[in-house]
Amino acid sequence: MKSKILLVSTAAILLAFSVNAQGLVGKLKQKASQAAENALDKKVSGKTGTNDQNTGNTGDNNGGTTTQTNNPGNRTGGGLVSTPPDVKQNLTDAETAYKAGSYGEARYAVQQAMLGVELEIGQKVLKSLPEEVSGLKKQDQADQVTSTGWGWAGLTIQREYINDQDKLFRATVANNSAWMSSVNMYLANSGYAQQTNGQQSWKQTKVKGYKAVIEYTEGSGYKLSVPIGQSSLIVWDAVNFATEQEVMAAANNFDIDGIKKMLGEQ
Repeated sequence: MKSKILLVSTAAILLAFSVNAQGLVGKLKQKASQAAENALDKKVSGKTGTNDQNTGNTGDNNGGTTTQTNNPGNRTGGGLVSTPPDVKQNLTDAETAYKAGSYGEARYAVQQAMLGVELEIGQKVLKSLPEEVSGLKKQDQADQVTSTGWGWAGLTIQREYINDQDKLFRATVANNSAWMSSVNMYLANSGYAQQTNGQQSWKQTKVKGYKAVIEYTEGSGYKLSVPIGQSSLIVWDAVNFATEQEVMAAANNFDIDGIKKMLGEQ
C-alpha cells in the first residue's frame, strides 16, 4: 500500500515538474524570440538609416540633417495582362458549383461567362469598324473594349481616327443609360432645333435611316448620336471638322445595321 502511495506521489511530482518545466521553456522561448526580433529591427534600422517609423534623420556634410525614406520608386514592371473571362471554363465551373450546392459560386461563374461573351462581341464589333475614315487613319493604341458589369451594363467599344493636323474622329458604341436618356429627350422634343445666343446648338437628323441628334459647340466641335436599339447607341465626336456635312459623310462609313445585329439589338 505504501509503495502505491509512493508511486502516485512520485507521478504527481513528475507531472507538476513537467508542467512547470514546459512553462519555463515556453517563457524562455518567448524571451529569446523577442530578443531576436529586437536585434533584427536594430540591424535593419542601422542599414536603412531609419527609425521605427521607417523615417529618420542622418547628418549631412554641412552639419544639417537629411531625411531618408524606405519607399523606393517603381522602375520596372509590365503592367497587367488583358485577360477576358474564359467563357467555356466559367460555364463548366458554374455547373460543377451548382451540382455541389455552392450557389454563390455558381452565380459568380455564370456572371463571368456572360461578361466574357460581352467582351468577345465587343471585340467583334471593334474589328468591323473601318480602318480609315475621311482620310483619317485609326489609332491602334486607342482601341478599347470595356465593360463595367455584365448583362450589357456599361459595355463600351471605342476607336479613334486622327491626322497630323489635330483632326479627330472618335466612334463610340456603348450601352449607357445616361447617354440614351439624353438623346431620347432630344428626339422626343417637338422642336427641330435649339438656338443659344442666336447660334444653333443641336438639331435632329438621320444617319442611314436612323434618327439622330447632332450637336455643336466651339470648344469641343461636333457630336453625332444615333440610338440603335433599346439600350445601345453610337456616338461620333468630330474635332476640327469644317462642316456638318463633312461629319455626316464620315459617319456614313459605318455599318450601323451590322453593328446593331452583332449587339443583338431589335
